Amino acid sequence: MKLKDRVAVITGAGAGIGRATALAFAQAGARVVVADINLEGARETAASIEREGGCALALETDVAQPESVERLVRETLSAFSQVNVLLNNAAIQVNKTVEDTTFEEWNRQLAVNLGGVFLCSKYFIPHLRRTRGVIVNMSSVNGFFVEPFCAGYCATKAGIIGLTKAMAIDHGKDGIRVNCICPGYIDAGLAEGYFQAQPDPAAARAAAGKLHALGRIGRPEEVARTAVFLASDDASFMTGSVVVVDGGFGSGLPPS
Repeated sequence: MKLKDRVAVITGAGAGIGRATALAFAQAGARVVVADINLEGARETAASIEREGGCALALETDVAQPESVERLVRETLSAFSQVNVLLNNAAIQVNKTVEDTTFEEWNRQLAVNLGGVFLCSKYFIPHLRRTRGVIVNMSSVNGFFVEPFCAGYCATKAGIIGLTKAMAIDHGKDGIRVNCICPGYIDAGLAEGYFQAQPDPAAARAAAGKLHALGRIGRPEEVARTAVFLASDDASFMTGSVVVVDGGFGSGLPPS
């Protein structure tokens, strides 16, 4: 088991890619801290892990709030005494142009998507240093391939790529590896919200599939398997890497 006896903290694990990753980490042997602002969703994920014989702890966490993140660190260490992996996955998406985005919407996206990576990393790094641990950040193909009506989201995801590389350089000497994943459209969470915001959600979903060389959008577990790899010793010489899991996004047929 690739992650046997390791403790992994996964933010935004109450649904979507985060939930799939939490389940995959548990199946790989990790003890998983399921952190989400939606406590009910976090508990559902933890219950699914425990039904399969795994070990999980659900914690309500707002990654945009320092006090909440500090509490996440304290409760993780109280329960498991150590942390080996931090997966920064929590994110929100506002489907608007810059002109239409409110000041509050802009700030909240920055605080959750980019600020959450900063805060969780800041407070967990001292403990990851002790275990020579791993940070995996969830970015997006929208970090470098921009689409209409998601200006703030694209800006934050591009920022995550830069922050990943900066942390990898700064903390390589500590034995901490830092990488990020850039998924394409995934059949979960934020992508579904984007589809539902379009005039014709079914047509938007179909068009999105055509943008991928594989002719479909991805599944959460396909991203989760990449996260397990990056967290494991199989990726021991990888840091500062941007791993694209997008089914050939941008290489498919143009939407009709």
